[in-house]
Amino acid sequence: MCHNEKTQPLDKGSVYELDDIVARWRKNPLLKGITLSGGEPFLQPKACLYLAKKALEDNLDIFIYSGYYYEELRQVDNPYVQELLDISTYLVDGPFEHKIKNLNLLFRGSANQRIICLQETKKENKLVLYNEN
Repeated sequence: MCHNEKTQPLDKGSVYELDDIVARWRKNPLLKGITLSGGEPFLQPKACLYLAKKALEDNLDIFIYSGYYYEELRQVDNPYVQELLDISTYLVDGPFEHKIKNLNLLFRGSANQRIICLQETKKENKLVLYNEN
């Protein structure tokens, strides 16, 4: 899981109403997408799904970072998790692993992490990775 309890306790931080977050991004006409990251977005799948649906209403891409692997998430018995994966655009999956850290990778920090094209994966019914070339 992406969340580091030693540096970011779950009971600290700022709390925002979901519609306030939506209102903030709607003030930015240059925005092309939203990113759900963490901590761990799949610890709050219902709230993240709400934001993702609002992003779709605004024709925005939905990019998610998770410390879980896609295959693990697909096995979770939670309809919010499954719908969030079904409607999102991209998922960077897997925990950051310092031993295989690579600062040359696009949008991720270690070689085990993948960028998954979720809509293509859904359409092809097989895992489709983002092609960096």
